[in-house]
Amino acid sequence: MKNQIRVFFTALMFYTRIPCPSWVGHSDEMLNKATRYLPLIGWIVGLSTAVVLWASSLIFPTSIAVILSFIVSVLITGAFHEDGFADVCDGFGGGWTKERIFEIMKDSRIGAYGVVGLILLFALKFFSTMEVLKLDLIFGLKAVVLAHVLSRFNAVKVIYTHEYSRADATSKVKPLAKKLATKDLLIAFAWIIPALLTFDNPWVILVLIPLALTKWYLAAYFKKWIDGYTGDCLGAVQQVSEVVVLLFCLGLWKFI
Repeated sequence: MKNQIRVFFTALMFYTRIPCPSWVGHSDEMLNKATRYLPLIGWIVGLSTAVVLWASSLIFPTSIAVILSFIVSVLITGAFHEDGFADVCDGFGGGWTKERIFEIMKDSRIGAYGVVGLILLFALKFFSTMEVLKLDLIFGLKAVVLAHVLSRFNAVKVIYTHEYSRADATSKVKPLAKKLATKDLLIAFAWIIPALLTFDNPWVILVLIPLALTKWYLAAYFKKWIDGYTGDCLGAVQQVSEVVVLLFCLGLWKFI
């Protein structure tokens, strides 16, 4: 039990900016195991975002509340996944060889592709969140939490099914180069079940279909160009999947 607590805090330390006990330390083995708790990190970020969204909506217009919730999410994660998404936009947008893509993604500066990608991503997040909240406040808050949880599980699936493309000394997620065990995948899957059960509509489980298609397409695209995935690619999968869940929830309310 104590070992699992340490693994959880390792996940919390790596995937968020939330302070952790000094005894947690750091090891590649723990970081690899911590992947099983990535959807749980989604619960923490999602609930924090939803609470701020609900509380601020009591005082401010919905649009302001949504922006404030975005700020909280970014502060908690340190824009960890957004940074990966921007790097992927720059790398795959401006690079035509594996080596050039890696070179661009390693550059800390953001380029035109990254800027445009982030603008479009946040626009989609903003308006999809706004629209789902208009349907019903509680349903919208559940959708926000669901998006954070399931999107992180989608990233875990990429780690399980595909090979890491760049396991070099400069990679900040080098430990993730190790193949994810089936046991860890099942533990990660267990964290998404409560998120699905919060909805009264059983058809919400269909969200796993567009998520599977999203994961399949992005993973295949990354494999084609760089023979696998990188930490930035996982960030991109998480961000795109988050939007996919929100859009699905809009369709769920309208058609089912």
